[in-house]
Amino acid sequence: MSNSSSLYITGFKKVFSFLAQEKNNNLPKWTESKIKKSQTIKKIVSGNPPNFLVWKKPNKLEFYQKDNEKRKYQLPKKEKIKDIVSSFQTYQILTESGKVWSLANENRFKEVPLLDADQSTFEEIRPVTFFEEKKLFVNSLVMGFASCYYLCNGDQLYASGSNYQGRLGIGKSKGLKTLPVYVQDKVSKIFAGSHASNFNFITSNPDLLYSCGNNRDGELGIGSTVDQGTPTVVQNFKGSEILTVSSGHTHSILITQKGQTYSCGYQRKNGHGVQKTIFTLIPQLKEKKAVQLSTGSTQTLVLTDQNELYGWGFGDGQFPTDESNSSEFPTKISLPGFFTNYLESKDLIRIACGSNISFLHLDFKNTLSEDLRILFHSKKFCDCEIGNLKTQTPVHKALVEFRTKLTIDQIQKKLFGEKKSINKEQTLDFLKWVYYDEISDKDINKLEQTFNLLKLTFPPSVDNTLEKDIAQLYKDDDSKDFKIMVKIDDQEDDNDDEDKEGNYEEIPVHKFILLARSGLFRSMFDHVNEINNLNKVQDYTNKSIESLKILIKYFYTDSIELKKNQDPKFIVDELSDAVEYYQLNDQCNLESELLKIKKQFDLD
Repeated sequence: MSNSSSLYITGFKKVFSFLAQEKNNNLPKWTESKIKKSQTIKKIVSGNPPNFLVWKKPNKLEFYQKDNEKRKYQLPKKEKIKDIVSSFQTYQILTESGKVWSLANENRFKEVPLLDADQSTFEEIRPVTFFEEKKLFVNSLVMGFASCYYLCNGDQLYASGSNYQGRLGIGKSKGLKTLPVYVQDKVSKIFAGSHASNFNFITSNPDLLYSCGNNRDGELGIGSTVDQGTPTVVQNFKGSEILTVSSGHTHSILITQKGQTYSCGYQRKNGHGVQKTIFTLIPQLKEKKAVQLSTGSTQTLVLTDQNELYGWGFGDGQFPTDESNSSEFPTKISLPGFFTNYLESKDLIRIACGSNISFLHLDFKNTLSEDLRILFHSKKFCDCEIGNLKTQTPVHKALVEFRTKLTIDQIQKKLFGEKKSINKEQTLDFLKWVYYDEISDKDINKLEQTFNLLKLTFPPSVDNTLEKDIAQLYKDDDSKDFKIMVKIDDQEDDNDDEDKEGNYEEIPVHKFILLARSGLFRSMFDHVNEINNLNKVQDYTNKSIESLKILIKYFYTDSIELKKNQDPKFIVDELSDAVEYYQLNDQCNLESELLKIKKQFDLD
């Protein structure tokens, strides 16, 4: 992948210039961020005053705030982040286990259900125990301004925080609900906005969209400007027709499943030209299919299925058009040059609006570590074991030996000798680092002990990452234990270094790499009784030896690099069906890598 940053920002220069990679930045135009390794970003949410939280897969978080050092957080190793949301000085994290975690700073609204919320600081992520105590599994959560909404146990809606203007949907009673209160059931989806004083949700039976809360500017879309303390039906839409809804300070935007964009609320803030109290189709986007939506306090960003970005609203440069930094109507926004290689790649570009700032980043979807994670936990196709009689764990020899620079026998003696032996949990924690670079804060001392026994540096240096080690492993022909036989022409080949057998040339590769990255090879090995005795296979794709070598290298590096004498159009054509044929992970970035080549060489 490119070494360039994939995260760009635009907004109020006096506040956010500290994020710019260069001192002489061009805010409020799209400006490259100095945030490192931004290709691992999954989602960004922003609070107010200027701070924001970055979710880095799978359970790592980074917090940025002006005039303060970056803070790093990592949830317990068993917790995998599902979503993050924000409002003002509060962030909440939802994990796939249905648990909720909070990151807050002297939370004056006490919208987070922590009994001592006013003691919260950004120093630590704290678990919200309410839901576990009530045996509620949280499926999804959203936040409005000083309010939180939780969809629990599949269809039960709970809310907490400020009920000013009826935004919690429990009547117009004022005051705070420190602990979540039940609202209703049969709810299928929930929507809000970090700067919004209103809330939307969809019910499954009947199939309806509801709104409640502040409606002074008609942002509920119910045909009036009267605040609603109880959920009120939005008449002109069925719930099943809606993709998403998001609200700002005085406006709401709705996108249908067909990609049509509707707006309601105050025109000076949402910019569709006239004030409307019902959701009205935005004419400038009538012919576009919207797929992503984000709203800030006064700005809106919409991304289409063609990766065209539109923005409108008022502020300090959160949506930079070519002519100005504000617009009453949706205006096409030029993307940074770095993004031009990805304009035809679907589901790669991400947008996010915060307070006085907007974000634009790429989700590269590198899947080497994820593929190896799956391979490790599958416990299949291993060729040796480590451990004592009670802790035998199957592993892939080539990977373990290359990452540790030790043989399996050496590892056995150092970790499971007569006088000492690490336990099963320590073994698994060590192997998680070997396979996918995971180092959890839990029991980190025991993991350090394991490294010390092996005489490995702890923590591992930046030169000993999974990505770098696997790239180096590609060059280690001595440890490759498998060969792909590719049919070649009868004429003499210029490359005399390659092994040949009849009219075939052999490409050496590590068996575990093929198993981790390709469903085709996993299926093939599934039908072989003695997998460890299988050391070669014939390729029947009729692809060239040249393109297959490029594909194999991609398996190790997640990138495609062409040599000067290689025909880019030929390679792109040859590998255009590789994702489907070799049954690669559907989130792999091979297609975007091929698209980069097409852009670079101006290929049709």
